[in-house]
Amino acid sequence: MADDSARPGAALFAGLDAALASPAPPGWRETGIVTDVGNGVVHVSGLRGVEAMELVCFPGEIYGIAFNLDEDEVGVVLLGERDGLGAGDRAERTGRVVDVPVGPALLGRVIDALGRALDDAPPPRCNTRLPVERPAPPISARAPVTVPLASGLKLVDAAVPIGRGQRELILGDRQTGKTALALDAIVNQRGRDVVCIYCAIGQRGSAVARVIAALREHQALEHTVVVVAAGEDAPGLQYLTPYAATSIGEWFMAQGRDVLIVYDDLGKHAQAYRELSLLLRRPPGREAYPGDIFYIHSRLLERSTHLRPALGGGSLTALPIIETEAENLAAYIPTNLISITDGQLYLSPQLFRKGVLPAVELGRSVSRVGGKAQLPAYRAVAGPLKLAYAQFEELESFARFGTRLDASTRTTLERGRRVRALLTQPCFTPLSAAQQIGVLLAATRGEFDQVPLDRIDAAESALLAALATEGASLCARIEAGAAADETLLQALLKLARAALAPFIEAPPDADT
Repeated sequence: MADDSARPGAALFAGLDAALASPAPPGWRETGIVTDVGNGVVHVSGLRGVEAMELVCFPGEIYGIAFNLDEDEVGVVLLGERDGLGAGDRAERTGRVVDVPVGPALLGRVIDALGRALDDAPPPRCNTRLPVERPAPPISARAPVTVPLASGLKLVDAAVPIGRGQRELILGDRQTGKTALALDAIVNQRGRDVVCIYCAIGQRGSAVARVIAALREHQALEHTVVVVAAGEDAPGLQYLTPYAATSIGEWFMAQGRDVLIVYDDLGKHAQAYRELSLLLRRPPGREAYPGDIFYIHSRLLERSTHLRPALGGGSLTALPIIETEAENLAAYIPTNLISITDGQLYLSPQLFRKGVLPAVELGRSVSRVGGKAQLPAYRAVAGPLKLAYAQFEELESFARFGTRLDASTRTTLERGRRVRALLTQPCFTPLSAAQQIGVLLAATRGEFDQVPLDRIDAAESALLAALATEGASLCARIEAGAAADETLLQALLKLARAALAPFIEAPPDADT
């Protein structure tokens, strides 16, 4: 196994990590006495030299982290159950901060924030451990976000593109497909040399089991690390989990790898931190959250970046998820995360109920990286797609109140319905960039206009088959980064006309 320190990015935090993770000197020990045991927190007196975020050990191998450093006592957050722990028990300093094992042995595994196996397999054998709390890379270590991270979804990759090193928030009401969208992105990284991390925070055990089963079924678990803090786990473990998952991703990034991390979801993470803060008697603020609630998410998401080539060129892309209530995007935690991230994908419950999946509402979704993280050929379809779809949505709501529509309006509505049908994409059916561009170009140029709505799926399948056979050379040019010149576009349109010809319905006779 190659020495990790030889990698360009490995030296970025080497000095700080060594200082944070260094164990106590031999024979050194400072102890204190437990004065109070609460629900997930413990108060200890006597640990005069304890430092913030230091690991504290209790009888029975119960661990916690020093959270509150008051003058007379220390507030410790437990990282597990408090079984048998009571007032008068001894608390002992460890001299090191909480850390997590990192390395390729974690791929395909399900672990918790402390690196303990949760998948009925032996503990992962890792030679390196990193502190869960690490500073974000400085500006001088960062490179621009220019390489696309393909999600495999037509609507996302064409209209709201995501780049490697970007932070794109996924938000929407309950049961609108937020996790499914993130899982589509993970599945689409199969064979692309991208390491994925799925971080479950406060989720039900059954929901996490379904996610793991889906990843395994679609051969995506082998390039994914699943880090879990279930809803029944201690709030301290829920609070720590996203930081531990990020440290795992940073190790791969330091090796020059590209990493995608999904935080599902940061709303429950904020609730766990609020619970701990109230139990430790910290002053509450808006909605009872502590005053530093913004900081806990900003210092987490700032660790996502694209490193300079001199540091290996690795990247860490974040897809944080947040659940809204009654479509309220102006709530406290969602607005915090919107201001931290580089864009958001908003999932509309109205679109979800109509069966438009993924239920991404283009009017409220944005990518602040934009076309800089897209293949050049997307520029031929991205602008016309967003314009046509916006016009269609406005006309559709207007047409409900009108009885007579002119021919131009009817044409726009019919084309919009077909574009919406083509943007609907079932879960775990990712498409390559060339396939997406071929379909969307045909849709925006009107090649699907004469195809009946009930035959759109069959017509799209025929076009995809034609792209895979007769259009293989055109697809290769698009994937290689060729610009969408008129010659390439006309070749794609000619291929689309031939593939869609059997599905076209003859227009009605003008005299009738």
